[in-house]
Amino acid sequence: MGLIERSAAQTTFRVGDRGPSGVVRTRVLAVLACLAALVFLAFAAGLAFGDYPMSLGDAAAALFWYGDPTTVDIVYSLRLPRVLVGLLVGLAFGASGAVFQTLARNPLASPDVIGVAEGANTAAVAGLVLGFGSVLGASTTALLGAAASATLVYLLAWKNGTTGYRIVLVGIGVSALFTSVTAYFLQRADVFQAQRAVLWLTGSLNLREWRHVWPLLAAVVVLLPAVLLMARWLGGLALGDDTATGLGVPVQRARLALMLAGVGLVAFATSAAGPVAFVALVSPQIALRLVRRPTPPLLTSALTGALVVLAGDLVARWAGLPVGVVTGAVGAPYLLWLLSRAKRVGG
Repeated sequence: MGLIERSAAQTTFRVGDRGPSGVVRTRVLAVLACLAALVFLAFAAGLAFGDYPMSLGDAAAALFWYGDPTTVDIVYSLRLPRVLVGLLVGLAFGASGAVFQTLARNPLASPDVIGVAEGANTAAVAGLVLGFGSVLGASTTALLGAAASATLVYLLAWKNGTTGYRIVLVGIGVSALFTSVTAYFLQRADVFQAQRAVLWLTGSLNLREWRHVWPLLAAVVVLLPAVLLMARWLGGLALGDDTATGLGVPVQRARLALMLAGVGLVAFATSAAGPVAFVALVSPQIALRLVRRPTPPLLTSALTGALVVLAGDLVARWAGLPVGVVTGAVGAPYLLWLLSRAKRVGG
């Protein structure tokens, strides 16, 4: 890094460390308020929209056990678990995407790309085909697969420490490996197993129950605040290892802690709803552009992810599709745009 670039990077971190200027702070708060309002509206619409029609007022009353007993039962047994899982999955994917992209200093470094989600997919499909998934459950096998994939990426990327660049390269290779293994298990599956596996691989909020909510809720309540507390470390690592070391950041310890938190969010979100495509990729980049910051902001990315999943689920219900199809239809063109932009600028 040249002297001018290094000076600019250090200046950026110092400004972020003191706190943004009044104008920037106002913009960030306004964006957060707007996103929170939109997430609330999408959450409420998710409670009201479905095959059994009800108004927003009826859905709100049902939350407090008022109104028609059928409405209350539908809200609590079907719709509330679904929208809660969608909310938590979006928060987890959005925050984890911001962590990975900032650590790697690469907008393509999301769990979709570097192998974490693919490891969960392979474990879940293997469990369905080989039978041990009926004992452990698809959620548990996916959680173990994501953890194993992340561990493999970290160990293979280790060479007197790790760097974001090596993690991305190794992750892409590991992702390709797990994709091949998943394809092998799909070829071995019978028709019924293949149908269940394809639904899992698509990512869906259909038939979510309270048993899907509680583990994910516990993970988000613990890991999301932990990531926010480590935001200072993340800001230093975004400037490069040398600069971060000069600023007093324990580089390897900070990177490992942030990766563990990010992987935990991805693993629990994937275990609850499957790999909802591209949410972790697009949400931090949308948030970055909304607040006009040099790196993806964590809380804004999390709320953006929640809005993407909840709004995508509304479209998915209307179209009769899994939510992963909707988010993939939005995320795939965005990924192509990022790749073409990187090619134009030579980075």
